[in-house]
Amino acid sequence: MKRIIGLCINSVLRWASAGPGYKWLNRTASVKQMEDESPTRLIVEIYQSQHGVPGYRQMQMILERRYGVKCNLKSVHRLMQLLDLRSVCRRRKRTRRKKLPAGYLAENILGRDFKSKEQNEKWLTDVTEFKYGTGGKVYLCAILDLYGRNIAGFSLGQKNNISLVFEAFDQAFQRYPDACPMVHSDRGTQYTGHAFRKRMKEAGICQSMSRPGKCLDNAPMEGFWGILKSEMYYLYHFGEYDQLCNAITDYIHYYNCERCQRVPDCMTPMEFLAAGDK
Repeated sequence: MKRIIGLCINSVLRWASAGPGYKWLNRTASVKQMEDESPTRLIVEIYQSQHGVPGYRQMQMILERRYGVKCNLKSVHRLMQLLDLRSVCRRRKRTRRKKLPAGYLAENILGRDFKSKEQNEKWLTDVTEFKYGTGGKVYLCAILDLYGRNIAGFSLGQKNNISLVFEAFDQAFQRYPDACPMVHSDRGTQYTGHAFRKRMKEAGICQSMSRPGKCLDNAPMEGFWGILKSEMYYLYHFGEYDQLCNAITDYIHYYNCERCQRVPDCMTPMEFLAAGDK
């Protein structure tokens, strides 16, 4: 193996200085070739000793910090390409957006304006996933009111479908029967489907949707998922469906009624809403 790599190094160095035809056979080593020879052998040694883990960025840091060899990042990249040395670590997956099926798509009317002057003026909604036991899943659909940052309604289930979303909205409208908010969501199939569009139209509700690949268009909702998971879900192991559902329900009550927030006014969401009613 070492003999093969040695031959590869020599070939690379000869190739780097080669011109057209066979003139390179009689050509003396260039300054560039002499500069490349030392780091090239060192790169191979480091690569072998670390079982092929370093990529060219990591390789440059190792050369400079451990061996005191100053080498341009592009030069390290070029030499590793010529030697065909690649990191064995997994590469970042390229995400390809799936083309949405025919359905209703709304504009981003909310436009990241996350301030609300009155209750039930702007609602954000989304669905997230939790795991329990050995492969079980729980889906949570929640509705966040931007005025008090309270959860206006939510539903839990083992299927991520339109029924899950309707249950959350039924709960929210039972609590606030006179509400007619603008509803902002991502472009999930539940929200772009004909059934949801029909329900919103019948209720006289304006739909707004995040742009493709722009999760920050729904930032407060994403923020709530992060808080819920970091303060409750990631701290415990849940082995059963009912255990996880009860924990989520208890946390949402805690979030609405006991957890103080900087926005709005360092109060709990329910305290803020009660203060606004006075």
